[in-house]
Amino acid sequence: MRVRYVLSEVLTGLWRNVTMTIAMIITMTVSLTMLGASLLLFFQVGKMEDFFYQRVEVSVFLKPDIKDDQRSNLEESIKSNALVQSYQHETKDQAWSRFQEQFKDAPDLVSSVKPDSLPESYRIKLKDPNKVQDFADQFRTQEGVSDIIDQKQLLKRVFDLLGALQTLALTVAIIQGAAALLLVANTIQVAAYSKRREVAVMKLVGASNWFIQMPFVLEAVFAGLIGAILAFGALVCAKIFFIDGSLKALATVLLPVDWGNIWLMLPVLCGAGGLVSAVTAWVTLRFYVRV
Repeated sequence: MRVRYVLSEVLTGLWRNVTMTIAMIITMTVSLTMLGASLLLFFQVGKMEDFFYQRVEVSVFLKPDIKDDQRSNLEESIKSNALVQSYQHETKDQAWSRFQEQFKDAPDLVSSVKPDSLPESYRIKLKDPNKVQDFADQFRTQEGVSDIIDQKQLLKRVFDLLGALQTLALTVAIIQGAAALLLVANTIQVAAYSKRREVAVMKLVGASNWFIQMPFVLEAVFAGLIGAILAFGALVCAKIFFIDGSLKALATVLLPVDWGNIWLMLPVLCGAGGLVSAVTAWVTLRFYVRV
């Protein structure tokens, strides 16, 4: 009987303040979507770091006028170096072919670059990617070497940018979350005020505070859970239509987002939305509304 009464009061309260309930659900959906997106981005950045840092190479670019004996000495030094795991020699023609393949979707860029402008190089994978500086110190002054590029430093800039985007998404989620909490608190105050006479009668007949507050708390939890489910749906749609759809061509660079991480967001978002809404409602009733 009590459970049926509490549930009926919850439905009545939600319908009585339907516009504020909808606004609360929409705000929770936006904030939880941003939270889920920032968490997925966090997982993805970590996955990309592990994937690409294990495959980084050091590029030793050669001078255009390098002599055959200088090239032979350089290759022998690379081959016998204790830091080197493997290496590959890339001629100008091979560099030009690779450039054409990489940027085949940008014909204007390909046409603006001449084959002779791409230098000959050695692509070197080290046993320990953190020893790039030691390797560079040994080979930078060797005859025929034009420049030494560490791909890890180039990737670090990309990951710094992704980290900034992650921080931005999390900041927006926090701001939206704060707005959602204020809206939850305001909705609970309005609901409690509209039922102040009923609450007064219930207290006169000996109803406990827990029994009186429960419908209000469940209203907030309902809005939080609906917002979490809608946020999860938004993430699923983003996965299907954007990540695996229009952005599928970037999967080789950004790596595919695992469905496991997507499904992990459902309990995380429901837990965050439901728990935060319940705590906010309880605190509002406890300290701001006399029920």
